[in-house]
Amino acid sequence: MTDWLGLSAAPRTPRPELKGRVLARALAPRRRWRGPLAAAMITLAVGGGGGAWWAYRTIGTLTTERDGLVARVHALEDTVSTFIHGPATRLIQIPVSTGGRVGSVTIFADSVRHRWLVRCDGLAPNARDQAYQLWFITDSGMTSAAVMPMNEDKPMVMALEMPGGGEGDPRVLGAAMSIEPRAGSATPSGPMVFHRLL
Repeated sequence: MTDWLGLSAAPRTPRPELKGRVLARALAPRRRWRGPLAAAMITLAVGGGGGAWWAYRTIGTLTTERDGLVARVHALEDTVSTFIHGPATRLIQIPVSTGGRVGSVTIFADSVRHRWLVRCDGLAPNARDQAYQLWFITDSGMTSAAVMPMNEDKPMVMALEMPGGGEGDPRVLGAAMSIEPRAGSATPSGPMVFHRLL
């Protein structure tokens, strides 16, 4: 049955020169990969060089950004330490209620440098078209100190320059906060959150 498949044929020995040619070809160095291998090496070198250049620039940018942030943190630490530990600083804590929540506004008033550090805690977030507005109560009326839109339920901290400080300038007598339109108002027109004489 295997005759018709050709399996019954007797094996033959190959010619001696064929064996030599096959062995020579198998042992010969392969030269056809040199071109693609060289191209791959060049691509890796260029890619590696480009990657190194990108990394160098990125590290330089991040280092500059970090140095700027470090300087800002030092300035903030200096400001906070001046406010908190300054002999001319008064601490005023005002309990407030907004949107059914109890919170507080803390004012560190530095009378020598004519600055305030204000921290608002527990205030309800504003409606989209509203903002909290802080006012200086002066002997010549109310002066806007800051417009503070609060979109999130997070504390807010800000440093404010007090008006005047020179002779003939209005003297700050207290602080107030109202709920005003988002862009702020020239005079208080919305509901008062607090009104406090210092």
